[in-house]
Amino acid sequence: MADMFQGFPKECISFFTDLRNNNNKAWFDAHRDDFTKYVIDPARSFVSDMGARIKAIAPDVIADSKVNRSIFRIYRDVRFSKDKTPYKTHLGIWLWEGDRKKLENSGFYLHLDPPKLMLGVGVYQFPKPLLEEYRESVVHPEFGTDLAAKIKEVEGSGSYAVGGRHYKRTPRGYDPNHERAELLLYNGLHVGINCDIPPWFFTSDVIEQSYEIFKDMLPLHHWLKAMVRRAR
Repeated sequence: MADMFQGFPKECISFFTDLRNNNNKAWFDAHRDDFTKYVIDPARSFVSDMGARIKAIAPDVIADSKVNRSIFRIYRDVRFSKDKTPYKTHLGIWLWEGDRKKLENSGFYLHLDPPKLMLGVGVYQFPKPLLEEYRESVVHPEFGTDLAAKIKEVEGSGSYAVGGRHYKRTPRGYDPNHERAELLLYNGLHVGINCDIPPWFFTSDVIEQSYEIFKDMLPLHHWLKAMVRRAR
């Protein structure tokens, strides 16, 4: 029990709050040890314990505690952005299931952006081959009907919101009057819950509470996992 992850420290929250007000290299360098101790080390422990727990429902899940694997880098890509602040002011953790590039698979996501916490499942944005397969699956009599049922099941399990809608018009070649035409407007498909950071986030309950939320969202994960396999 002593080796179990005991939750994220309160200092993790204060680190990001302070970073938001001091988003520059000098401040970050002066607080690099805090970043390691209060953000990266706890994130690694979460990935390890969550990965072991979630294998019960996603046996092939990849939970790699390295930075730039399951833990997203804190450095922003500012090359094409008007916002030149160098650091992200949130923590992203991603555990995925599948053998494509990590973001081309469905997976389980934790996003800490104080004072909010988001947990979600799915694919944020489909690359072209997956987008084509997704659209064909939406209008397919079996796969599309199953998707609609899975979405209804997940939405009925809690206060979960389906996201990924991007387009204003039905893609060319598809019937705008199709019964699932709205789903054709999506360029990714994911479901999530966004809430104030709960007390269990700072305790060992964070693993089990997150697991239960991810389990509620599992029907959509399974559908997406099968769709990704069809796209090969």
